[in-house]
Amino acid sequence: MNILVIDAQGGGLGKQLITSVKEQIPGAYVTAVGTNATATANMLKAGADFSATGENAVKVCVKEADVIVGPVGICITDAMGGEITKKMAAAVGRANAKRILIPFNNCNTFIVGTGKKKISALIEEAVAQITGTEKE
Repeated sequence: MNILVIDAQGGGLGKQLITSVKEQIPGAYVTAVGTNATATANMLKAGADFSATGENAVKVCVKEADVIVGPVGICITDAMGGEITKKMAAAVGRANAKRILIPFNNCNTFIVGTGKKKISALIEEAVAQITGTEKE
């Protein structure tokens, strides 16, 4: 399974996701794509098997992914401090991969029904979606 983790800014959410995926899904191949070098470096430190940076990396890596995981902002043009370009958001939206988006309210997008869960609980849910062990 090729899991693509996309993150921006400092890559903190992506780093936590990769750590959790590597612990819970042995054998998963994890690609980390950051919108900037800092995000990419932090995700690579978490154990990503491959990493790349920038708009073109997003456009290329979504084509090979079975699952795309990241904050909801990766689908919204100009989100995450302006780091998500129109082409990045379109590439994620057009990908054939399963998309697992974590509701993160820092991009002025609120997903009703998600409550005020901690990031750790959201990451746990995201990994459960990848493994197919999600609870109803």
